[in-house]
Amino acid sequence: MNRHNLGTVISFEFRRTVLKPKFWLISLAVPLLIAVVVALIAISGQTTADRAQSQDQEAVTFTYTDASGLIDPATATAAGGTLVTDGATARAAVVAGTSECHIDYPSDPLSRPIQVSGQDLGLFDSERYAAVASSVFEESIVHQIGNPRLAQLAVQGPDVQLVTFADGVATPGIAGVIVPALFLVLFYLAVLMLGNQMLNVTLEEKENRVTEMILTTMNPTTLIVGKVIALVLIGIVQGIVVAIPAGFAFSLLSGVMGAPAAAGTATLGSLPIDPVRTIVGALLFLFSFLMFTGLLVAIGAVMPSAKEAGNTFGVVIIAMFVPLYAASLLVSDPHGVVSQVFTFFPLTAPVSALVRNATGGLYWWEAALALSVLAFFGWLFLTLGVRLFRTGSISYASRVNIARALGWGRRAS
Repeated sequence: MNRHNLGTVISFEFRRTVLKPKFWLISLAVPLLIAVVVALIAISGQTTADRAQSQDQEAVTFTYTDASGLIDPATATAAGGTLVTDGATARAAVVAGTSECHIDYPSDPLSRPIQVSGQDLGLFDSERYAAVASSVFEESIVHQIGNPRLAQLAVQGPDVQLVTFADGVATPGIAGVIVPALFLVLFYLAVLMLGNQMLNVTLEEKENRVTEMILTTMNPTTLIVGKVIALVLIGIVQGIVVAIPAGFAFSLLSGVMGAPAAAGTATLGSLPIDPVRTIVGALLFLFSFLMFTGLLVAIGAVMPSAKEAGNTFGVVIIAMFVPLYAASLLVSDPHGVVSQVFTFFPLTAPVSALVRNATGGLYWWEAALALSVLAFFGWLFLTLGVRLFRTGSISYASRVNIARALGWGRRAS
């Protein structure tokens, strides 16, 4: 009977959620937002490139002073410049609007910046003045050195490609962070998108005043466990919907972020996938999701209405975001005292452990301990929620007295 009821609860909760148009609108909103952001980035990049090209083609007339003696007069003249001796008068002409631009090259460009004064052409178009000042200086250095390649190396420096090794195997660097970090993103999306449903696991029946009717035919443990399993399945569906466009985005980024992978290591595009960190990330995501589900189920069992439960839900969300403020510490000092506290404290453990795992700062025993903490508190919160729901399910108008519901503080008669 219990198995039949469990299957009925899972089927009912899953179907009534995924068959709602609202569910798909919310689920598809995330990949749609990803697509919009990628499109905007692409358009912005193309617009910036076009703007830079058009600025290079537009001539700028300017005056300049050269205290360094490094500026080649022919180069400056070809760029539209006129040498003057009175810099203050030239800058005053710019202020008065009778001159377009004036550049002061200092005596020691290594210790003092090049001063540029120009007519305001807008936030982005005004950058052409700085570009002209830099271009004239660099071309003058080329003229001074006489060898374009040496001059380019002197101004820009060579490109450096770093490859690091661990145990004789090339490590992926920053590219190896992307795939494990995906589980952190999925965790935030799962809690934010399904948080209200987690709260309503026990609140819906209480608000509809049908708890007594349900509990006459069904064990409360069966009811809540069935709802939680249905939520996990719903979360998997949403994860797949989000993962498909995310995978497409990764394939677009792979040419930029890719890194050499070790022999036998799987890749996504050219993004390396560390099997251990990926599996640990998946387990951390699953156990974290179950723990927060158990916590929100317990909160819903105590509160008389969704409105009051929502206030407490806000506190839980804040606890989720606290580790992000310490993310730099989690990355730079992953084994310090603060990082350890954040990793093993239940409410901050999910995000802290996922961040450290993504950046390679989580030892195997720390991962095992974090998973144990999440599993224990997930079971504890879920058990507590079932107990509170069983004893306080008919408290329609007030919060459940936790001590009384758990049998604490009873006085002997």
